[in-house]
Amino acid sequence: MASNSMGNIFRITTWGESHGPAIGVVIDGCPAGLLLQEEDINQALALRAPGHNIYTSPRQESDRCQILSGVFEGKTTGTPISIFIKNRDVDSSKYEPIQNLLRPGHANFTYLEKYGLFDYRGGGRSSARETACRVAAGAVAKKLLRHYDIQVIAYLLQVANIAAKVSFSADLFDNVYKSPIYCPDAKAAKSMQKAIMQAKEEGDSLGGIVELIAHNLPVGLGDPIYEKLEANLAKAMMSLPATKGFEIGAGFQAVKMPGSTHNDSFQQHQEKITTATNHAGGTLGGISTGMPLIARVVFKPPSSVMKEMATVNRLGEAATFKLPAGSRHDPCVAIRAVPVVEAMAALVLADALLMNRLSRLE
Repeated sequence: MASNSMGNIFRITTWGESHGPAIGVVIDGCPAGLLLQEEDINQALALRAPGHNIYTSPRQESDRCQILSGVFEGKTTGTPISIFIKNRDVDSSKYEPIQNLLRPGHANFTYLEKYGLFDYRGGGRSSARETACRVAAGAVAKKLLRHYDIQVIAYLLQVANIAAKVSFSADLFDNVYKSPIYCPDAKAAKSMQKAIMQAKEEGDSLGGIVELIAHNLPVGLGDPIYEKLEANLAKAMMSLPATKGFEIGAGFQAVKMPGSTHNDSFQQHQEKITTATNHAGGTLGGISTGMPLIARVVFKPPSSVMKEMATVNRLGEAATFKLPAGSRHDPCVAIRAVPVVEAMAALVLADALLMNRLSRLE
């Protein structure tokens, strides 16, 4: 498995499994001189950690990191930053009775067919537990972006058929994480919470959509053809567990618009060229326009449900699959995916920012 890294200059490699002793990430290419402490990363990890409320997995992970290298006297040194996160609340016993069954909707079938083995303990490498490493790396990327006054925020936009109404404002950055499900629309959040609890009580799960906004991007991030900004964002987001869709700007709604409507007219605003609308979502030709970057990521309902489902075992014999009582899973992964989407966007943007230094001589 040689697919554990991402990025060109700001590059990360994650390691570890769901029920292994630890997980971690190595960040290469971070410039020297960036102020960084473990608490910066721990604050980000706390937003993703399970067990904080009734809407997420009850697994208890404190997710306190340890920086092993790349930081001296509170500043990055320019050398690889190694971050270590210990797995503390591991219980593999619930998975032993189902280790020989193919889990409907789960990656254990494809991993087994491809590699000839599968770590059944919580999904092993395919588990969303790995995303804690991405959030840790994303916290560093966000600090780098803030050095250039770039802000990145994500929030829960939709659960099942319940959609929030969100308008961009300075308050948005403060209000998202005040909600237990990271939805800034209080009315919609209440309905979402009710639907999630109902699905949980019924032993089922729900899908959701996470929306992302990156504000104050400079013009010019991203490169033509194979390094388009939205292409790298799409790959980053679709690399997350349970993702089934990505769109930017008007996205799939663009098919309903004539070109004269979808085109964003240029204008002069405060000595800058901007656009009157933002159907493009902040990019043209794969390069940032300076307008807010707006994208959405679709997460399927988690495959781990408490209902009986038809399946087969490893020998292909018909069987019934049901998770053992006491199994710990998220009824809607889109909630804890919010800080993960935010982190992935920060990683892509930080890499694009550093890549842009190579675009031309000043």
